[in-house]
Amino acid sequence: MNSSAAPISTRRQASRAWVPLLLLILALLDLRTEILLLVDHLTLTSLLAAVRAHTLAVLVLLLQPSLWRRYR
Repeated sequence: MNSSAAPISTRRQASRAWVPLLLLILALLDLRTEILLLVDHLTLTSLLAAVRAHTLAVLVLLLQPSLWRRYR
């Protein structure tokens, strides 16, 4: 038995540490056009339209702190 090998649970946790980062990158890629439009001209209507059109990406951004705690 190799005593230098990490326990299975530690390796499994390390392999999942990239999940929140991947979700953040994908959400920002999905929202990149909407973010540029909002930077140019921020209105309540444009903000609501962006949230309505990209609900999952917005939820991923809002839940990032919870995701970091869960997967770290």
